[in-house]
This record gives sequence, structure tokens and C-alpha cells, in this order.
Amino acid sequence: MAALECGISGLYSQPRVAGKTIGGGMIRSRISNLLRSVGLGLGVVAGLWGCASDEPEIPDQPAEVLYTNALNTLEDGRAPQAAKLFEEVERQHPYSTWATQALVMAAYSYYLMDDYDSAIPALENFIQLHPGNRNAAYAFYLRALCYYEQIADVTRDQGNTEEALRALSDVVARFPNTPYARDASLKLDLVRDHLAGKEMEVGRYYLKRDLYLAAINRFRTVVEKYQTTSHVPEALHRLVESYLSLGINDEAQAAAAVLGYNFPGSDWYQDSYALLATRNLQPEQPKEGSWLEGAF
Repeated sequence: MAALECGISGLYSQPRVAGKTIGGGMIRSRISNLLRSVGLGLGVVAGLWGCASDEPEIPDQPAEVLYTNALNTLEDGRAPQAAKLFEEVERQHPYSTWATQALVMAAYSYYLMDDYDSAIPALENFIQLHPGNRNAAYAFYLRALCYYEQIADVTRDQGNTEEALRALSDVVARFPNTPYARDASLKLDLVRDHLAGKEMEVGRYYLKRDLYLAAINRFRTVVEKYQTTSHVPEALHRLVESYLSLGINDEAQAAAAVLGYNFPGSDWYQDSYALLATRNLQPEQPKEGSWLEGAF
């Protein structure tokens, strides 16, 4: 899943790191703002040494030198080495402004490597220590991306999908007037659709095995929690099927009525209408007290 290119990055010429494209005018603008936030211009300290992956340790150096070497290393497409260098800034100069920036840059380096298990704790640490920092919005957003990009197929566990839902919702709630919130809102729609798809997959499994009550619970969850997703018409039709199989005709008729009212041109409604007709039934408005009464 592609990430919004509006995060912290370097002054790249379109290299690729771990399958992620780095660069573009928006990214260069973001890194420019980032560097200015710590008093570093675009023509600053040149790297005094390169970081080889087999070096046993990094000698003590001024914070700005370490940070710039880390940034140059990241620009060269060596994200693993850059992550270690950014961490070294925080280790050698823990109370400096550079260290604050280095925390989130280390997390970004891990993100570029798809090393989410390292990126997420680093971001959590940054958020906990610096909730009011100017880059807090990006840290929240990047944490959400780390979960979002680990979303699995609907046939598998959806733990990361749930975490992505929470993290993306956090971005929208905390930083509503930012590009991060706008992109998070779009991704939230996809996440909800994915979670609804999981409910449908499980519901169909139960329905095929005549476990109607278990199936109804899954389809009802889609109708009640994920009303804006593409799965709702099918969920309502499956409710018609399940209720009819249990002989609960009034709920089946109500589900068909809700389906017809909200999705009148849907093939699922045509199927539900035809299914009711085989039993000499028609869609009817939900009765008072039915959970479908307030579904839409």
C-alpha cells in the first residue's frame, strides 16, 4: 500500500529504499522545513566520515555532525546505517534539539526498510517524550502507516487492521487541519471496508454451515458498524437469507425493506425480493423494537 509522500525525508534524486520511492518536491519541502526547525540549512555541515555497516562503534562527535552524517547516509539510500546514526545522535546528545529530530528520523529510516517492529517503538517513544513537538503530527501519521502497511488479507488475523483503525483515527482527531489527517481519512475508509470484508468472510462461512445465529451476528456488525462500506448491500441480503432460514420472517422482510430503500438498484435487493417471493412474502418496514429500525 503506498504511503503519502508528505513525511520527513531527504534531498533525494528518486532513489528507492526497501521498495519505497523517496523524493519528489513535497518531500524535499518537508525535509527543508524539518532542517530549519533545528536551525540547519540546506547547505550545512558536510559529512566527515561514512558509516560502514561493519564499524564496531561510532566515535563521539558534535550533535550536528552526527545528524548530518545520518541524513547524508539516508540520502545515499543506506537506511539501516542511517537509522543507527540517528540513534547515535540521541545516545551521545540526549538533551539536544538534534536528538529530538533524530528520534523521528530513526523511525522514518526503519519505516523505509519495512522494519515496522523497530519503527513503531521509536515513534511511540517520540510521541511519549515530545507530544507537543512540531513533528508530532507526522509521528502519529507514520505510526498509523506502519500498521496500515501490515494489513493482511481478510482470511488472516486483522490485529494490525484494528491498530491501523485506531492510529488513523488518532491522526484525524488530533490533527484535523493537516495533510496527514486528510490522507488518514481516506485510509480510514479503506480500513473500515477491509474490516467489514473480514466480517462478511466469517459470516459467509457460518451461513454455509447453517450456523445462522453466528452468521447473523457478523452481518449485523457490518450493517451497524460499517454502514459506509461497499459490503452493506450484501450483508442485508445475507440477513434476509439467515432470518428466512430460521423462520423469522418479519426480520427478513425488514432487512429486505432496508436494503430496497437504501440500495434500490442493487442486484442484492433483486435477489432478496425474489427470495421473499418464493415464500409469498414482500419487504416490509421494520417493526417497532427491531434493531433494523434505526439501522439507517
